[in-house]
Amino acid sequence: MHQILGGALLMPYFLLTQVVVGVVAGGRNTLTSLPLALAAYGAALPLAAATGAFGLVRPMSVAAVRALCGVPGEGLAEGPARSWSARARGSAWWTAHLGVGALVSGMCLALPPLAVVLVVAPFTDPLRHSDLGLFWLDGEARPYTAPLLGVALLVGLGWCVAGAGALLARLAPVLLGPTPADRLAVAEERAADLAVRNRLARELHDAVGHALSAVTLQASAARRVLDRDPVFVREALTAIEETTRRTVGELDAVLGLLREEGEGGPHDPAGPGTEPAPTLAGDLDGLLARSRAAGTPITAHLDPGRAGDWARLPAISSREAYRIVQEGLSNALRHGAGAVELRIVLRDGDGERDQRPHPQPHGHRELEITMTNPPASAASGERDRRATGGRGLRGIGERAALLGGAVEAGPHDGLWRLRAVLPLGGGGR
Repeated sequence: MHQILGGALLMPYFLLTQVVVGVVAGGRNTLTSLPLALAAYGAALPLAAATGAFGLVRPMSVAAVRALCGVPGEGLAEGPARSWSARARGSAWWTAHLGVGALVSGMCLALPPLAVVLVVAPFTDPLRHSDLGLFWLDGEARPYTAPLLGVALLVGLGWCVAGAGALLARLAPVLLGPTPADRLAVAEERAADLAVRNRLARELHDAVGHALSAVTLQASAARRVLDRDPVFVREALTAIEETTRRTVGELDAVLGLLREEGEGGPHDPAGPGTEPAPTLAGDLDGLLARSRAAGTPITAHLDPGRAGDWARLPAISSREAYRIVQEGLSNALRHGAGAVELRIVLRDGDGERDQRPHPQPHGHRELEITMTNPPASAASGERDRRATGGRGLRGIGERAALLGGAVEAGPHDGLWRLRAVLPLGGGGR
């Protein structure tokens, strides 16, 4: 079937060259002359090779090979040809497919009827005495020679078709296989897809994980003082309502991002009907208020000399810093055992350069986030779960690395400390 398809695809080229060859031959009919038909066939192959260099020919050929030749898909390239070498190989395959397919199609049209005539002619008077040029039917051996020759033609045709199919199947991975550029493009596409998945996973983990932790602690605290402190219970329920409402908005934004990127289209996180991504400048106070409503004291120290700079932070730095603080508070609420101290400083990156994993040049501004609280082991004797480095800490590290920063997390002076340093660019913004 694949070879018949090649023969059918060569027909437009063959018909065109047939006209040209007929004109050159003085108006002779090329269908009645085998040499002229072969000349038209030979002239059609360069035309097929020229059109086979188009980039979209390769994906069409790959689809046909997968469907009709039984060649494993992993050995074939994906998408249009990107380089001239890939185009040349695709053109070679296109020419071979159409050329071999045309020969096989011609033999399949001509040889079976001839074989049938040879088989029945010795036993049929009209055929035996007709002027068909079948001189080998004359003589005493005619009842045996002609049928055997007809069967041999059919067997030979079968072998030719099978051999041509096997040849094309072996050529397909060589001429249609991926080039180094194709492999690199596939690897880059997979890496980009993995990066998107990791980013969405971080967003879901940080937004939903923090909300669930905060709501659980707020509900637990409210239950314990339900009969003694109705004011605190009311505040806790209000905080739960605000936390869940905001988280639904963030979840809708992340799912919208997932839908849009799954369809291959752009997505505006701040588009109509979508909750904008929270930032350090605009949403830190609300985050601290909701976290304090869970019953854990939180002391925040913000750099007072740079208070006016919060709104001028780069948008991506402000968003990632908010998520880092959010995940740090979530870990502190889940696994800590006491008050949390949060310090956020916006400063020039000239001090303590030797102590940072990624030293920055002079005049480089950076945002430093430090969070400390007593580990769980201080109260219960159990091992602090944060010491195992779960998804939250890995996500914080990935967010910092995205901005060229670094994260340190672990015991420090009897407390658990999380420290993130995020570069913000040069001193002149």
